Amino acid sequence: MKEVSQLIELLRMEQLEVNLFRGQSKSVGSERVFGGQVMAQALSAAMQTVPDDRFVHSLHSYFLLPGDLEVPIVFEVERIRDGGSFTTRRVKAIQHGAAIFHLSASFQLSQDGYEHQMEKPRVSAPEDLPSWEGLAKQFGDMIPPNLKKMLDIERPLDFRQVEFINPMVQEKYDPVRHVWMKAKGEMPEDRRLHDLVLAYATDYNLLTTALLPHGFAADFRSLTLASLDHSMWFHRPFRIDEWLLYALDSPSASGARGFTRGQVFSQSGELVASVAQEGLMRPRK
Repeated sequence: MKEVSQLIELLRMEQLEVNLFRGQSKSVGSERVFGGQVMAQALSAAMQTVPDDRFVHSLHSYFLLPGDLEVPIVFEVERIRDGGSFTTRRVKAIQHGAAIFHLSASFQLSQDGYEHQMEKPRVSAPEDLPSWEGLAKQFGDMIPPNLKKMLDIERPLDFRQVEFINPMVQEKYDPVRHVWMKAKGEMPEDRRLHDLVLAYATDYNLLTTALLPHGFAADFRSLTLASLDHSMWFHRPFRIDEWLLYALDSPSASGARGFTRGQVFSQSGELVASVAQEGLMRPRK
């Protein structure tokens, strides 16, 4: 579908000079750059400086300032290390002369070793669940305006929530949920593109999971929300155009920050990635 092609183009960085790249932005319904976008773009810029036989296995990042949707983002890549098995890069994203985002990423040659993993949770199949678009049609104008605006945006990803969260009531829920996700349409074979789109996708659903015990599952207009950091570990190859289960839980909220973890499983049960994020969740004065 066209949305997937547009996302792939959004994540292809324009090279300006050695170690210097530029990217554009696309709104996902908010007035600032989506964190998953700038993170995936920074990772894409780093990938362009890494040999083709090395794939990302981890990244750690900080969101420093809100991104301006109307201004291109410049990505400056620092080549930290080129080792026998591992390659390390650091990326600074810049707008208006200031750093808005930092990322460190490590890449590795494909190597065999010991294997173990957690079991995939047993949940309903994605085919049995409504999409975000389906929920928007089902509840219509009853959905809070801020949430409806996000649901009405055409997006390249299909999300299907396992647990039903009623958008019309400020009910409190346990900070645990499961979301199926995949790209809308077939992706190219390039493994790096699948890694980039997964990085983009994992910034969805994290902070809202930390809000569940506080009665803000759907309507959070009275809150200031922002991703503060984001870390990922890529365990096994996968396809983002096949269903992946995002298993999320939030062990803690304190100091105006919510902490959330995520595990990403293939439909066949392989643990393909792990995620951790802390986000700002503060009542507006």
